[in-house]
Amino acid sequence: MSQAIGNTALAYARVWHHVDASERVLGKLAERIAIVLMGKHKPIYDPGVDCGDYVVVTNARNIKVTGKKAQQLVYRHHTMFPGGLKEIQYKEMMRRKPDEIIRQAVSGMLPKNKLRERRLERLRIFADDDMGVFKHNILKRWEDGTLPARTSTN
Repeated sequence: MSQAIGNTALAYARVWHHVDASERVLGKLAERIAIVLMGKHKPIYDPGVDCGDYVVVTNARNIKVTGKKAQQLVYRHHTMFPGGLKEIQYKEMMRRKPDEIIRQAVSGMLPKNKLRERRLERLRIFADDDMGVFKHNILKRWEDGTLPARTSTN
């Protein structure tokens, strides 16, 4: 007499990840964030179930882009009025809203379905080092080997 036991609440528990965006390449960082938001790093991943974690990004102002993207990249949005297409250059967007650059890059890497907005709500981005009250929630920090290891002087 066997019974099938499904995934427990502990398997779906959400963890808070901290990412320092200093000197990170925008596309590679956005890809890693999208994977964590979707939950693809967990063994219980299912495309139709929202099982991803929270991600807190700091130092968004210090992110890098490769090649000539700093001069060529343009962000567009429409005000929904006739003739209301607005274009903002990358440098101007970095000065005004550096968090929106990462948010749009991650949004483009998430699947275009009903779970997209809910996943983006779990992404918190800060332009500087201060993350406010979220620093008490952090359980994991990313040391994925793409940056030189930080040496602690304790």
